[in-house]
Amino acid sequence: MSAVSAVSGVPGEGAEHCCPVQAVREALARPVRRRGKELESAIFEAALDQLTSGGFARLTMEGVAGAARTGKAALYRRWASKDELVIDALDATLPRPYGIPDLGSARAELLQLIELFTGAICSRAGAALHALMAELSQQQAEVFKDFIVQRVIGPTKDSILDILRRGVERGDVRPDAVTPLVADVVPAMLMFQVKVAERDLAPDFAVRLVDDVLVPMVRRT
Repeated sequence: MSAVSAVSGVPGEGAEHCCPVQAVREALARPVRRRGKELESAIFEAALDQLTSGGFARLTMEGVAGAARTGKAALYRRWASKDELVIDALDATLPRPYGIPDLGSARAELLQLIELFTGAICSRAGAALHALMAELSQQQAEVFKDFIVQRVIGPTKDSILDILRRGVERGDVRPDAVTPLVADVVPAMLMFQVKVAERDLAPDFAVRLVDDVLVPMVRRT
């Protein structure tokens, strides 16, 4: 029996089997063979985790690849920079404010829309967005501002205007309340929560925003 076999306690085992902790570490460090949506989801999850824990400045393509257990080349084949990767990760995770159904009242529909986003603010995507907006340089801010306007603010305003128009047809919203300025209130309040206020919202935040702010602004008197 060799010295190595005697130490390992298993006859015939080589040196590579005498250090199980190292073997586990090496196994965890190896890339995992994944493709398509499975790989993409792992990369997005790793990117948001890195962004939340270390901030945008410390996020690296190498770090994301390591956390996702894939090769760095897999990232660079699709994303030329971490800016593009972060934008796609947020785009895949943030809710889409489309298709709010007719619930019979503008209040119910506005509440559903806002709860969609308050849930996102308290999620991993919300934490990542908060970290991102806290440290961006001016040049980077322009890139992400365009994304937020096109992906979040613009569609949210469009949905609010649709809800208000339905309310006018029902008779629970004033016709003169269907304006872009009124539609600005919801995304403005949500972005304030992300950028300035604490990320953890009060459980009744959505209800208070609807009942104390929006409904008095738009209802028929």
